[in-house]
Amino acid sequence: MNNKPVLLFALLICMGWVLKAQPVFKNAELEISLIEDKVWIIETADNNTMYVVEGDEKALLIDTGTKYDKLDEVIKQVTTKPLSVVITHAHADHAGNIGFFSEIYIHPADTVLLDTPYEGKIHFVDDGFTFELGNRPIEVKHMPAHTPGSIVLLDRKTGSCFSGDAFGSGQVWLQLRPVAPMKTYLNSLEKMEAIMDSGISKIYCGHYPFVKKSFDKSYIDAMRELAKALIGGKDTGAQPYPIKASIGCDNPMIVTKDNASIVFDPEHLK
Repeated sequence: MNNKPVLLFALLICMGWVLKAQPVFKNAELEISLIEDKVWIIETADNNTMYVVEGDEKALLIDTGTKYDKLDEVIKQVTTKPLSVVITHAHADHAGNIGFFSEIYIHPADTVLLDTPYEGKIHFVDDGFTFELGNRPIEVKHMPAHTPGSIVLLDRKTGSCFSGDAFGSGQVWLQLRPVAPMKTYLNSLEKMEAIMDSGISKIYCGHYPFVKKSFDKSYIDAMRELAKALIGGKDTGAQPYPIKASIGCDNPMIVTKDNASIVFDPEHLK
């Protein structure tokens, strides 16, 4: 592995400079870039996102995307430390490539959605579970709504949250079966706001190529205001949503505030 990008990142951080993502590997299917100290983002040609976080002793792969050739070997381009693999939720665009790994971690509520054939060992995680990477604990928080078992991963070392699709990537999909009441999403948003008040400042989403940035607390605040308005029956200016997902409701709607949008099933607001 070439350590020059890592050394450059550390030098610029010490000097107080802002550093853009530094590409370290690329092929026809994906590109890997360094975005934080020992944190890499994997952006795929089909607009999915994975993250690798490395501690002193171990590394963590967050999500596996859809189908990419030899993903396990690709990860070795940035770390050769013992690797754990955690799935933020069981939709195929985040869990489709789990077959390259002998063990995965996932919230038990999402195993019913796991339609990718898998013969390895499954470990269950929930609030309170921590991946100990060596001087870098990564905390699990359960944030249901997009799916029953959606989780986010907190890296307090960098003030970062890796959110999968729990809060969307500018647009959260809550019209997918099994559809949760909007109150479930509101509870997750309020939980995330409290976490951000305690030191998490950046949310790295599950489809980063669409936004090319992390989200701050204002994004979660806007989502909360939208959710509360929908629950309260207020006129939000909601419009029909043109995309009909195969596992979605028949008549999805979309509502927007600032840089945040909620796609929802009007039959499941309460």
